[in-house]
Formats: sequence, C-alpha cells, structure tokens
Amino acid sequence: MNLQEQGLSDQPAHLTEHGITVLLVDDQAIIAEAVRRMLAQDPEIRLHYCQDPAKAIQMALDVHPTLVLLDLVMPDIDGLTLAKFFRANQKTREIPLIILSSKEEAVTKADAFAAGANDYLVKLPDKVELIARIRYHSNAYIMRLQRNEAYEALVKSQKALTKELNQAAEYVRSLLPKPLEGNIRTDWEFIPSTSLGGDSFGYHWIDDDHLAVYLLDVCGHGVGAALLSISALNSLRSQSLNYVDFRDPSQVLEGLNEVYQMEAHHDMFFTIWYGVYNKAERDLTFSSGGHPPAIARTGDSASTAETVLLNPGGLIIGGLPDQKYQKSTLKLASYAKIYVYSDGIYEVPRPEGGMFHLNDFVGLVTRLCKEGDASPRQVIEAMRRIQGKEMFEDDVSLLEVSFL
Repeated sequence: MNLQEQGLSDQPAHLTEHGITVLLVDDQAIIAEAVRRMLAQDPEIRLHYCQDPAKAIQMALDVHPTLVLLDLVMPDIDGLTLAKFFRANQKTREIPLIILSSKEEAVTKADAFAAGANDYLVKLPDKVELIARIRYHSNAYIMRLQRNEAYEALVKSQKALTKELNQAAEYVRSLLPKPLEGNIRTDWEFIPSTSLGGDSFGYHWIDDDHLAVYLLDVCGHGVGAALLSISALNSLRSQSLNYVDFRDPSQVLEGLNEVYQMEAHHDMFFTIWYGVYNKAERDLTFSSGGHPPAIARTGDSASTAETVLLNPGGLIIGGLPDQKYQKSTLKLASYAKIYVYSDGIYEVPRPEGGMFHLNDFVGLVTRLCKEGDASPRQVIEAMRRIQGKEMFEDDVSLLEVSFL
C-alpha cells in the first residue's frame, strides 16, 4: 500500500460488495503510517488517509467508508467538532466513528461519546484490538446498509406491484359495460379492494328479444383471480362455450363448469348469477352457481312492489365435473328491477360487533326501495355507514337493472 493524500487504494469502495473501508483522519503522517502497517496484513481492509480535517467530510462522501478513525487533537478543527459535523451530515451520520487519542481521562471519553463517537481508543492500540474493533463496527454498519438496501428494494418492488395491480384493476374496469338507457336501464358501482380481486359483471343482448345479465366472483385476490374472472367474462360476452344456448341459464352454467374446473385453474373457482330477460314475454329466467341471490322488486308500482329473492341454488363453478344446474323463471310485473351483487358488499363487520348478514342486506335494499332511492351509489353509502368506514375489505360489485 502506498500512503497518499487522496487514498491508499486506487480502487473505489463499493458498499454493495460489503468490503471494509476505513478512513483515517489525522494530521500526523507518522500516525497514518503506523496504522497502515498494522492493517497491511489484512487484505480485506481498505485504508484511506485524510491529513486535512477540513477535507474529511468530502473524502468520506467520495470513498464511502464503513468506519472512520478520527484523531481527537488536530489544528483548526478538533476531533469532537469534526465528529459533530459527521453526525450532522445526512450522508455520513450513520458511519461508525472511533476516536483516537492519547488522553485517557473519563471526561474526555464521555465528551467523545456525547459528540457522536461509537468507540474510543487510546493510541496507538494493539494491532489485534484495532482490527477487531474495525471489523466489529464495520460489520454492524454493513449489516445496516444491507438492511436499508433490502428495505429500499422492497419499497421499490411494492410500488411497482401496486402500479401493476392498479393498471390491472383499471383494465378490469374498462371491460365493464356502459349503462343502458331506454326501456331497460342499468346502473352499477364497482369498487375493487386494496388488492386486485375477481369480481366482474356484464350484460348484453343475445338477440333482439333476449338480454343476458350476469355477475361473477372468483375466490381469492391477486392477478390469478383477476385473470380467471376476465377469462370467464370473455366466455360470456363472446358466447364461446360449445353446444350452449346462451338464452338458457342452466346450460350456460353447465358449460362454464365444464371449461373452468378447479384442477385446470390452480384450484380456483368462482360463483355466478346469470339471468336472461325475455322482452316479448317479460319474464326473467335465471340460474346460480353458489352466488348470493339476486334481489327483485316487482309489482304494479314502486310503492306496492314486493321483494323476491332469485335463488335457484347450485354449486360453485369448477367444484365438480358434470354438475347440473337448475333454472327458474319470474314473470315481471309492470314495475320491476333487480339487484345483482357480490358478497363483498354485505359481508362487513359492524362497529358494535358481529357481522352484517345477507338477510340484513336484503332488508336494507327493500327499505331503500320503499323510501324511493335505492341506486347502487346510495346502497353502498348506506353500507359504508353501517360498517363505519370508507373502504371495503373485499371487492364490491352492485348491478341494478330496471325493466320499464
């Protein structure tokens, strides 16, 4: 090693390599030479020397030491003042400092620690002790660097993941249908949870007389659930299930169950409610695969309408092969509307304890309908008041279809 003002090593220190790098700040070159000789036999320790204390901070910024050996008594700037400078600088405040001094008084040592020193050595110490202390403090600092680097990488990864999940949620939202106007009107709210989930829904005309309405909910959260939800949604929108009459809800669910068996889709399943409105006959035929029942309000007028639960029963989609699904039909009166939803809207905790249940939710929708304002937005606002917070723990989907 050649003793140089700019450093004893021509190679820059790289903290990511976790090498031990020592910066010695001492106005006496003879002390620097003595330290160099003590460390020369340890190839894992890289030594840099700064004779001018006024340049110590800048040199530390350049060489990135894992430890600073700091002389206590120097002209212009003493070691205690320089230690305070190191601690005041954001980029050097965590670097371990060992004060080197010929003084052994307890008060001097206390002042050094008060100024920010990590250790105190009476110079010149034994070589074995010096190397041991350098290794101890440097290794502790390197572990802190590793922790900080790991944390920064984790934060970066989480930000990237959050961005991707938000983009995926926006893509799912872009697939949702535009509201219908006219004799059949639709309104809906879709609120994804903090983690990407598997809710999706839609409606489309199968032909001039038949309107399909459906909502599905994939188990779990994350990209896998969203992808399965999108795939099933596309199967319905494109009517791509083989040998299925999409005007027959039971056939649709049986076709979905055949294609989306759990074994072929990472043990994921989904629930679905699927209904078909016959415009000419004014009836609604529907089937369910493990999904909460749709809520129908039908009668001669809004004030006289009755609440009917549309729940023919049925197993989840993907649970068992060759599963048969039942269908039911409801004749709609002159006033009729239905609500199709995911369970995330009503499976919420009450602030006073206990859970809100399906029957409670049906009662809430019925009451709001009688009061004249049961739009999806108003229903969700009511549920927020019930749970006492803005965010839901699960995805929330609520679709209202009015038949005029």
